[in-house]
Amino acid sequence: MKTFEELLQLVENEIKNLNFPKEPKNFYEPVKYILSLGGKRMRPVFTLMACEIFSDKIENALKPALGMEVFHNFTLLHDDIMDNSNLRRKKPTVNALYGNNIAILSGDGMSYIASQLIAQSPEKVKNQVLEIFFKTAIEVCEGQQYDMDFETSDSVSQEQYLEMIRLKTAVLPAACLKTGALIGGANETEAQKLYDAGIKIGLAFQLQDDYLDNYSTPEILGKPIGGDVNEGKKTIFYTRTLSVMEDSKKQEWKDFYNSKNLSFNEKFQKAKTYFEKYGVDKYCQDLVNAYYKEAFEILDSIDGDVSVLKNFVEKLRVRIS
Repeated sequence: MKTFEELLQLVENEIKNLNFPKEPKNFYEPVKYILSLGGKRMRPVFTLMACEIFSDKIENALKPALGMEVFHNFTLLHDDIMDNSNLRRKKPTVNALYGNNIAILSGDGMSYIASQLIAQSPEKVKNQVLEIFFKTAIEVCEGQQYDMDFETSDSVSQEQYLEMIRLKTAVLPAACLKTGALIGGANETEAQKLYDAGIKIGLAFQLQDDYLDNYSTPEILGKPIGGDVNEGKKTIFYTRTLSVMEDSKKQEWKDFYNSKNLSFNEKFQKAKTYFEKYGVDKYCQDLVNAYYKEAFEILDSIDGDVSVLKNFVEKLRVRIS
């Protein structure tokens, strides 16, 4: 089996070899730019790893794997527009460089380019793979809408938040794993196991991001920490604090968290005193570990060599950025 490094290099080479037209320049240049920013390439690597568990013909999964990565970057591009973000992976965002109108149009194009690539799945499973992809694409949009809805609600529950990140974040890596497995020849039962593991991994991954946004550093994170608090994002830190604090304190917490009158640093530091008073920092870490544990238990039940995949997931588990 190929190592993670070999699969990553294969993905990077294929991304560089994507042959986009030169014109219209302002349509294709932003696509090439965001794909050039790198990242962990978790989703295409997942697709190839899942395929290789059941087949040594991973070339059959290459185009769909690239399609998943293009789709993922499309979601990032549109997220940056909606969040008015200026930095992505320590570089200017597409909207910061090209403006919102060009970014929206290029993002739309990426969703169709992703569909074209995923449609190059083997004929035997093409319809099944496309069905998974289109269902996933709709779910990601549903998750994004919930995320936006939460911005104007101060009563988001932990259950609602976890469902939002399941849709916005977890269903895509899950779909990548199931897609790769089906292309590799897995039966529905084994492919579904990989999907279920992907959901657990995706939830853990996002909760780690929530934690790092409060307890990492700008140098590691590539952007200022505390952004979620400053923007009033209803993450696990907000919802857990709200659920465990005394009833008499709940309105005070809601008013504080939604306040726009405090300085960035003042709001962030005060929020952290709440998190630590109610043990939310440790709770988040425990929840991350629990989801990864469940994912590993599912992977151990799969009929095939999952060692490379497990090693990769372990790297995600211990990541600091």
